[in-house]
Amino acid sequence: MAAAGSPRPLRTRRGRRDRHGRGARGPLAWPAVPAMRTRRDRFDDIVRDVAEELDKKLEARGLVVEYAAMDIPTDLGEKWSPEVPLARTVAATKTAPARIIAFRRPIETRASGPATLVELVRAVLASEVSALFAIPLEELDEFGDLGDDDL
Repeated sequence: MAAAGSPRPLRTRRGRRDRHGRGARGPLAWPAVPAMRTRRDRFDDIVRDVAEELDKKLEARGLVVEYAAMDIPTDLGEKWSPEVPLARTVAATKTAPARIIAFRRPIETRASGPATLVELVRAVLASEVSALFAIPLEELDEFGDLGDDDL
C-alpha cells in the first residue's frame, strides 16, 4: 500500500490499471526485440546471397536463371532414386526463364555447421548452373574450391 503522503495513480497513461504499484508489465512493456529468424529465413538469405554471386557471372554471358528454395522435394516423380536430391532444375519455357530450386532440409542435413551450409549451397547451385548452361565449374567458382567431390 502507498504511503499516506504519496498518492499513487490508479491508471497509467494508456489507461491500464497499476494495481500494486509495480509499473507496466507484460509483452507491451518489454523492449522492442527483433523477431527471431527461422531456419527457413536464414536458408533463404544464404540462397539469395549465393544466387547474387552466380548472377553476376551469368549476366556477362547474357544468361538468366531464377532461384527458389523449398523445404523438401515434394514430387520426385518417376525418376525417384534412394538419394534425396539437394536441388532441382526446371527448364526454361517460352515465357519463363530456367529455375533452380534448392531444397533446405536435405542440404541442412548434410551440412555440419553454418559455414559448411554456405559452402554446400554454393556448391549445389554452382553445380546446377554448370549442368544447365554447360559452363565448367572452374569458371563459376572464384575461389577454386567447388568440385563434384563436394556434393
